[in-house]
Amino acid sequence: MKYVKWTLIVLFWLIVGAFLHYTLPQTDIARITGTYEDRIDISDQSWAWAGSPSTTPGVSSERLIFFIQTRRADGDVMVYRNEDTGWGWPPFFKFDTANLQAEAADLVSTAEAPRWVAIRHYGWRNEFISIFPNAVSLRPVDGPDVTLIPWMNIVILLVLAALVWAFYVRWKRFWERRVAPTLDRVF
Repeated sequence: MKYVKWTLIVLFWLIVGAFLHYTLPQTDIARITGTYEDRIDISDQSWAWAGSPSTTPGVSSERLIFFIQTRRADGDVMVYRNEDTGWGWPPFFKFDTANLQAEAADLVSTAEAPRWVAIRHYGWRNEFISIFPNAVSLRPVDGPDVTLIPWMNIVILLVLAALVWAFYVRWKRFWERRVAPTLDRVF
């Protein structure tokens, strides 16, 4: 029974960690090599796209999605989608897709004359099931070796850790003051 308990605890924290890794913003340094737009049927991977597909019969679940193509300093290629999050989850309240696409098109550079950009995004890239991280913002940086400190992530994780600690302490006190004495009287 001890193995089942620890397996469930580890599984719970893996799910929480995966959720936070997907949702919290990350920043990549890359140079933009191109931008394009494509009409995508999002019904198969609707969880990975902002908003949800239409469930009305006869209404298409296709949307026009902007994409930003990049190349990192190590030569790896990364493609980001550029889609509004609106009022949905995660709460980035992004309503400026067209403006971000114009900024990305303006920052396109070549390998001979690179212009490095910090791309803030959330989500994962999976080539097998065609999901892309969603670009939230862009800003030019001095080079590919710039160090950026994720202050927002640090604050969010500290607040979450404080909430988990506060819940744990209160649960432990409740158990010691209410449940344990009752169990002692019963058994």
